Amino acid sequence: MIRVLQIIPSLDRCGAEKQLTLLACGLPRDRFDVHVCALTRGGPLEQPLRQARIPLTVIGKSWKIDPLAYARLKRLIARLQPDLVHTWLFAANAYGRWAARQAGVEHLVAGERCVDQWKHWHELAIDKRLARYTQRIVTNSSGVRDFYAAHGVPADKFVIIPNGVEPWTAPAAKSREELLAELGLPPEARLIAAVNRLWPQKRVKDLIWAADLLKIVIPNAHLLIIGDGPQRWRLERYRDQCEIRDCVHFLGQREDVSSLLPHCECLWLGSGYEGQSNAILEAMSAGLPVIATDIPGNRDLVVPEQTGYLVPIGDRAAFARWTNLLLSDRERGAQLGAAGRRRVQMEFSIDKVVARHAALYDELVG
Repeated sequence: MIRVLQIIPSLDRCGAEKQLTLLACGLPRDRFDVHVCALTRGGPLEQPLRQARIPLTVIGKSWKIDPLAYARLKRLIARLQPDLVHTWLFAANAYGRWAARQAGVEHLVAGERCVDQWKHWHELAIDKRLARYTQRIVTNSSGVRDFYAAHGVPADKFVIIPNGVEPWTAPAAKSREELLAELGLPPEARLIAAVNRLWPQKRVKDLIWAADLLKIVIPNAHLLIIGDGPQRWRLERYRDQCEIRDCVHFLGQREDVSSLLPHCECLWLGSGYEGQSNAILEAMSAGLPVIATDIPGNRDLVVPEQTGYLVPIGDRAAFARWTNLLLSDRERGAQLGAAGRRRVQMEFSIDKVVARHAALYDELVG
């Protein structure tokens, strides 16, 4: 039995957090004793972990530099005595790897999930230093590996395990008529989804601008922005300044995204950088064609003109142009959506994610 401690900053409903939760719940119980630690706070994803009876500890880190939180984390690791510690994202990678090393843990795995262009020199220096003590760094795309290799982290440390998504099944949730009534939209409305956190990386302003262009040729097209974040009030103000409040709708954080996607006709993702988008995977699993920016990570998922389209960063007209094509040709949209669903089922199942991590842990611990 291999005891594994997974450490992540929080359990918010975000990409890396979802992948950790699926992995922790999926690892075979007869081979792995899994524990989870949230460094800063818990969140909505505590529930599936507790339902799976996975021990969870919240450390309560309050400050960027928090010696007391570090001491609590180190005591937790010393008490659990894990065979392997797997950390996710920068804060957990920094605190978790150093605390695990100080507590005598031999096998360290880190997780880099995104092309982190926000990092300054000192944060990249921490990554580079801690890589010396790390056996493997798990990432979800070659683009992330190449980004860190360019900043001095050895490329041979990386193992690429693509994200996974649970199989989509038609939920017994609200009908299209109920959704349109909730949003106050007419029966002929054509719905486009954008599922993302509202912060600069996601470039949601580009999508609002694209919706304004699309409205000229398809007046009944409506963009549903699902998610929340620190930029929401700015984006709502921008939408109102563009005078397109009637076709751009902020739905906030939703627990029923899987029941909303089938009523939409495509997904938009305008990010300036990504690791590997769970929103794209979930949309493809639900049979939606995807229009996304042509960046590392997205290229691993969207096959142009087979499962969707890739457009240059910031090219709002391209979002509108390809969407006009899809909405004008329902049969083509259905073909792209069906191809995307098959691609997810074959290449991005959560079973494959779990099996690849399990093989990695077995290899390292021996």
